[in-house]
Amino acid sequence: MNRLVLIGIIFGLFLFGGIRIVFEYKRALKFRFGKYIKTLKPGFRWIIPFIETIQVVDIRVITFNIDSQEVMTEDNVPCSIDGVVFFRIDNPEKAVLEVEEYKFAITQLAQAALRDVCGKVELDTILSKREEMGKNIKEIVEEETKEWGIIINDVKIKDIQLPENMRRMMANQAEAERSRRARIILALAEEQAASKLLEAGKLIDQSPSAIKLRLYQTLSNIAAEKNSTILFPFPEEVLPVKKRKSKKTKKIIQ
Repeated sequence: MNRLVLIGIIFGLFLFGGIRIVFEYKRALKFRFGKYIKTLKPGFRWIIPFIETIQVVDIRVITFNIDSQEVMTEDNVPCSIDGVVFFRIDNPEKAVLEVEEYKFAITQLAQAALRDVCGKVELDTILSKREEMGKNIKEIVEEETKEWGIIINDVKIKDIQLPENMRRMMANQAEAERSRRARIILALAEEQAASKLLEAGKLIDQSPSAIKLRLYQTLSNIAAEKNSTILFPFPEEVLPVKKRKSKKTKKIIQ
């Protein structure tokens, strides 16, 4: 009786020892004495204990950072650039059987591609065309990893660290550019204002009464400020001709 109980316990442990649960977002590669047998789908699975083993692979999108790389750009500017890679496993069998550690391999490929791509362009291109640089790095890494059953979704350049003296130079350049734009805008405003004043002067010259209306409008605006004394020039040409002649004769007689 004791032997039967012991055998039952051992058999139960044997059965329970082979139970495996594979989640929906994972795949399990089954090996028997080290030889690949098949890939287990998600759900309740059982393997032979001590004889069969499984290696689980995550098929979701995986993200890892590209360590900061010291890069010398085409215009001889040293900078530190890091990024991020998004990839997923499309063929779990190849990802496990074709490469030893696919994460480490992709990391090394991404670092080498980042140095290669950024070292062939100028600093201004890296700063202004990060998206294009990321696409170029993605193409290089994707070409190398397609035989491993891995799909590279995207590569992004995350941060660019510049030397302190280069930062000061770029800040001075940006300040000079803003000053130049401000002066150009001010000059354009003066040009437009002068053009409008010229058009207004021509329009007023076409009508003698227009200058009087403008004068009265100016007086009305000044009077609204409650000034006690208002001085304004009065043109001599508007006086009657006879009065002007009489004044001149009086001066001559005197």
